[in-house]
Amino acid sequence: MTATPQNNPENQEIDLSQISKRIGSFFENMATQIFKAFLFFKRNIIWIGILFVIGAGLGYYLDKTDKVYNNQIIVLPNFNSTDYVYTTVELINAKIEEGDTIFLKEVVGIKEPKKVLKVSISPIPDVYKFIDNKPQNFELIKLMSEDGDIKKVVGETLTSKNYPYHSISFVTNGITSKEKTVDPLLNYLNNSAYYQAIQKEYVNNVKIKIAKNDSIISQIDGFLNAFNNTVNGSQKSDKLIYYNENAQLADVIKAKDELLLEQGNKRIELINLDKIVKDNSIILNILDRSAVNNKMKLILPLFLIGIFVLVSILKKYYKYQMAKINS
Repeated sequence: MTATPQNNPENQEIDLSQISKRIGSFFENMATQIFKAFLFFKRNIIWIGILFVIGAGLGYYLDKTDKVYNNQIIVLPNFNSTDYVYTTVELINAKIEEGDTIFLKEVVGIKEPKKVLKVSISPIPDVYKFIDNKPQNFELIKLMSEDGDIKKVVGETLTSKNYPYHSISFVTNGITSKEKTVDPLLNYLNNSAYYQAIQKEYVNNVKIKIAKNDSIISQIDGFLNAFNNTVNGSQKSDKLIYYNENAQLADVIKAKDELLLEQGNKRIELINLDKIVKDNSIILNILDRSAVNNKMKLILPLFLIGIFVLVSILKKYYKYQMAKINS
């Protein structure tokens, strides 16, 4: 018995011919369905037009009256109050999700609690400020990065909560104002008897340190003036050489420069210490254009027309099945 060769040219020509016919049939069916769809829209042009106008009008109204806005407050938690701030913000958000408008209005003080949809807090990564003048933080970053990616270490909760600045974000249904939302939030965060007591002592210690530094600077100025008078009093110049060789005068001047720099930093620090949670920047009412926000004028017409088409298809299918049953 002789086997038929698998690579028979005639079989290949038949296969190619069948494939060609199937491809042609596929495109012909597509063209037919497209033409049927065209006829369907032509027959129902009035209904489709009405639905489009209704959907566009309703969508325009919703876009105009139901707008969602993003808002942001950049804050500096003082006196190691970062965990307190995070916990308090999470509490407020939980009350928002529960719909507890009484708590939000009477306890927190938000003027229009129903407008606030969500509130959250996140760190603003700044490794340089994290390790600035803090050798222990630099050593911590080095130690943690030895066993992992430095980017991952920087983003970890343990590290990120110790960044100086954090962003409190909240979403509102409609525009809001500083007086209605921001001030009540910040007042609530700053209303902590425990941290107010710490603030009082901390600020007092900074003022004492500034006063002590001023006293030392005054003493240094007195020493430098005395030395200057000695030189100007026709004393031998070998005394100046003596001071230079022993670096005593240079050390005194360096100590004064360092104290002046510290004084400047302390006075700037006092500006930020007037609140437990110091607001640095406030940005309000940024229109949220993500997802379906402000796009209802386009979505609703397409949705209504889609429902109309679906109902028409189901109606036609129902008639087809009934005709089969009755035949």
